[in-house]
Amino acid sequence: MRSWVQPAPAHSAIISLRSRRLILLDLRGTGLSALPADAASYRCDRQVADVEALRVHLGLPRADVLAHSGGANLALRYAAHHPRRVGRLALITPGVRAVGVRIDGPMRRALALRRKGAPWFPAAFAALEAISEDTGSDWEAIAPFFYGCWDAEARLHHTAGQRVNSEAVAHFAAEGAFDPEATRAALAAFGSPVLLLAGEYDLNSPPEAVAECAGLFPRASLVEQSGAGHYPWMDDPGRFVATVSAFLG
Repeated sequence: MRSWVQPAPAHSAIISLRSRRLILLDLRGTGLSALPADAASYRCDRQVADVEALRVHLGLPRADVLAHSGGANLALRYAAHHPRRVGRLALITPGVRAVGVRIDGPMRRALALRRKGAPWFPAAFAALEAISEDTGSDWEAIAPFFYGCWDAEARLHHTAGQRVNSEAVAHFAAEGAFDPEATRAALAAFGSPVLLLAGEYDLNSPPEAVAECAGLFPRASLVEQSGAGHYPWMDDPGRFVATVSAFLG
């Protein structure tokens, strides 16, 4: 069965504890960050030092860290390596490869079937089945599964978020990028509060997988946003902001 390809590493963000200043970190080769001379440096574990360098540069003794999707893998590795530098950790519809949580085809299929009444479902589900069985590769066709509502705004967001650096994506999760056993052990002793926010319909980060990840922390809060997909701030901005704001305090 074909391995699921996660979306490109998303922004990780550091938020100042004093002013709630939001600082977006463009990972190597993305956004305004330069292309590295060595493509191997795109690897997730090798970018932990970049996050730490940013914290030092900003002069923050500790910082709250918020990350989404693939960027959550980097946040998990950062928290494991620099636990005393993290105030609160918010993982939004997180990627979970860094901690070895398994997401399989049946889990995604069961979640997809909950959207059966949607007008776009037949074509999207057929494409999903083909991808899962390694008989197709129409990733564009399954885009509606990542949104709670596949409307004009969701289509625009999807188009704007298309990958522009395939090399960065390919190397981010290359062999050696993750050490789930060591990361799990470190996070079991992570003392800061953690929020894990899952989208009810999120095919990329199913609630079941996010819940398993939450169980790895001693002080984790798990929230499932109803009606949401992989981008909960798109599906219900008010509820998303309220949840994250309440956690950050």
